[in-house]
Amino acid sequence: MMPIQLEFLGTGTSGGVPLIGCACPVCTSTDSRNLRLRSSVVIRYGSRAVLIDCGPDFRQQMLRAGQTHLDAIVLTHEHMDHVAGLDEVRPLNYQQKADMSIYCTERVASRLKQQFAYAFAEDKYPGAPGLNLETIHPDQPFSVGGQPWIPILGQHGTWPVLGFRIGDVVYLTDVSGMAEEEVAKIRGAKILVVNALRRESHVSHFSLSEAQAFAASTGVPNTYFTHISHQMGDHAETDRELPAGMHLAYDGLQLEA
Repeated sequence: MMPIQLEFLGTGTSGGVPLIGCACPVCTSTDSRNLRLRSSVVIRYGSRAVLIDCGPDFRQQMLRAGQTHLDAIVLTHEHMDHVAGLDEVRPLNYQQKADMSIYCTERVASRLKQQFAYAFAEDKYPGAPGLNLETIHPDQPFSVGGQPWIPILGQHGTWPVLGFRIGDVVYLTDVSGMAEEEVAKIRGAKILVVNALRRESHVSHFSLSEAQAFAASTGVPNTYFTHISHQMGDHAETDRELPAGMHLAYDGLQLEA
């Protein structure tokens, strides 16, 4: 099994951190770990690089990480903080001389065809992004560049959201609940990434305590929390409070399993 590398391009919630107009201690912090772009990761194995989610900070994230190519983009769900950057794949279309493969469910594809109608029009403008939609299903593994990906279905409030297991790495975001048969797909992994929005409860995201309990239930030895809002508090202070094997992720953090 080839090693799986993960780099956090963003670990923030839909508004990012700092939040526009906010002067709280987190939003005005000088600790770079408190500065969070919208949640996204790049998964690397062999010569392949695959992005999970393509939010409004995509261009900035790619430049900051020095990531010059992508083999595919895999989407967890259709909310704008996870898909709004798809127009920015245009330079990659040009440089790689190919449409970008977008792996997503039929529900997400339907939304993309509305939101980015100009990219799917019959008389498409030559400068529009090239997006090749590949349908995936919550109960069916799929392959990207020869590497199996196992979808993991979660609840995002009343919305469906997919996470993924790639080798010994599991990535989940925007989850507020999950059936036991889906949790079973996580067990035996070495690294779990899961969302933890804030300390207080929320209708469609795990709180910090809920995320800790969920992570403990999976038995995965190393957990990193993402999709974090400014309401979580200071990165260093919060990270020190966490149990052994659990950490707050931050932009630029790289992991391997």
